[in-house]
Amino acid sequence: MSTSTAASGVTPIGRSETGGDGEISIHAFRGRPKPDLAILLRIARMALRYRWRMAVAIGATIAAAIFQLLVPQFVGAAVDHAQGSLTGGGAAARAALFVAALALLGSSVMRGLFTMVHNYLGESVGQHLGYELRLLYYEKLQRLSFSFHDRVQTGDLITRGMLDIEGVRKFVDSAFLRLILLILLVGIGSYILLGNDLVLGLLALSFVPFVAWRAIVMRFKLGRSWRMLQDRLSVLTTVMSENLEGIRIVRAFVARVHEMDKFRRVSDNALALAKQRITIRMRNTSVMTYAYFCAMGLVLWVGGLKIIDGEITIGKLAEFLAFMTILQMPVRHTGMMINGIARASASGARLFEILDLEPEIRDKPGAPELEIRDGVLRFDDVRFAYQDESGQDGSGQDGSGKRDIVSGISFEVRRGRTVGIVGPPGSGKSTIAHLIPRFYDVTGGAITIDGQDIRDVTLESLRRAVGVVQQDTFMFTAPIERNVAYGDPWANRDRIAGATESAQLHDYVVSLPLGYETLVGERGISLSGGQRQRLSIARSLLPTPSVLVFDDSTAAIDAATEQRIRAALREATENRATIIISHRLSSLMHAEEILFIDGGRIVERGSHGELVAAGGRYRALYDLQTNPGGGAAAEASRRAREGAGGGLGS
Repeated sequence: MSTSTAASGVTPIGRSETGGDGEISIHAFRGRPKPDLAILLRIARMALRYRWRMAVAIGATIAAAIFQLLVPQFVGAAVDHAQGSLTGGGAAARAALFVAALALLGSSVMRGLFTMVHNYLGESVGQHLGYELRLLYYEKLQRLSFSFHDRVQTGDLITRGMLDIEGVRKFVDSAFLRLILLILLVGIGSYILLGNDLVLGLLALSFVPFVAWRAIVMRFKLGRSWRMLQDRLSVLTTVMSENLEGIRIVRAFVARVHEMDKFRRVSDNALALAKQRITIRMRNTSVMTYAYFCAMGLVLWVGGLKIIDGEITIGKLAEFLAFMTILQMPVRHTGMMINGIARASASGARLFEILDLEPEIRDKPGAPELEIRDGVLRFDDVRFAYQDESGQDGSGQDGSGKRDIVSGISFEVRRGRTVGIVGPPGSGKSTIAHLIPRFYDVTGGAITIDGQDIRDVTLESLRRAVGVVQQDTFMFTAPIERNVAYGDPWANRDRIAGATESAQLHDYVVSLPLGYETLVGERGISLSGGQRQRLSIARSLLPTPSVLVFDDSTAAIDAATEQRIRAALREATENRATIIISHRLSSLMHAEEILFIDGGRIVERGSHGELVAAGGRYRALYDLQTNPGGGAAAEASRRAREGAGGGLGS
């Protein structure tokens, strides 16, 4: 989560907060939750798109149910034939018994084969569904706007993209197909049993209403439990992710005990809820199984009396008992099925919250590509504001719920010219840089390139034309060559080397044993801060953008190296409009125009010489940096502190 967003008081979507007791919680996404049935139907529709697999799986389920329902009838016939052979039925009874045994064996084998097909295809559809959801989820994360990623926790997104997808994909095999099997067994079996003997049929099915009631109760309890558990697992992932990203800080401050306590508290919360979920499932499953055995006892008792009275044969009672034995496994699996339904609805709700989001920054319908002619970037009375948590603007004037981070920003930079931007921290400098490639949309005014409003052209063409070298560099776990060529993967080695030479990194790279094939560690940890910034500069130079923005990109580079980089960049930027944002005046004093930003507004503008001669705030900052021990230092510090406002960035 961005530091500035947290500081501004904005309520983030999915934000992690620490309460007074140190417990971390994840806020749910805003919006009215969808009904569980709608979520389950959506998952089922997605699964049914795999037509032939689902058709064969459902067909195999139906066939398995039919063959399974034949087993009790063959058992009953076999018992009657066996009794007939004992009472003098002779060879005919023995032959009938043999046929019944073969039929029983055959139906059992066929049931097993169709069950195998149903299980295999159910798992296959689930895996394909999981694959599809992973791609959809990852693609959605790539398209969602920067404002979304400012407000969410990485750990929460990882949990949704792994555990929640796993919960959804298991729905097909663990719940959907099992539900079809259970309906067929109970439905067709009830018809057969009630047709054979109404009293015994009602007794054999007496446990079904009770099981259905307990299943509904368990469903609602498990649904709430699964949603809470997934949220707590999101917190757990967030805690671990933050710890690993800041492991050097943890070690430096000897905070292992504190981090372990924090992780243990979060783990205990998740474990307690997991135990509660298991308790709900096992308690209800045990009660349902008990009801089943009570019904079986009643059938055995009443059926025995009917045999004594000569109303039914022993084989008929065996048929009823065999049918109930067949239902034992589905009844025992009812808990698993309900658990799968509850998990799928909870996981699906969390997953579809992301998949149904629309990016705040997106192309207009039919938007054309940006056409670069003269390469003129213009800010025309630009204003940017964010939505405050309280619903009121920061000034408390218009009650619009928005507070300006930058306002009234107007300037122009042409190809081959440079504009420098300087100001105190929090004045809105980085916000200006983020508005140019449409990481965020302006809330007032317009930004144009060659007269084309950047909101009217495609994002892809705009971001190809605008290169931003950001203050916070990020490196991928890949060779140096691939990191440099990330924006243009087809660039040849000569172009890559040229970009690194301009960034004053080539000599260092070729001195490595593997040269450009040297693997950069996770987040570029094997490089120094200055080397990462130089690699980031090279990466932005390679695609040859028409507008180049340096957002305090040389802060970690020593002054001598920076001067060499500036000299090398003169040729690389002579055909580009360049904006340099920096706290260090030596980085931008060569610019044709310099803007001093404070409180989101331009308070001074002009060339370096003009601003120094004006004797304003720029002059005070210049004196502070060139002569920190001079008498103007205290006055410069005071002025730098005055009016420093908050924003998305500095």
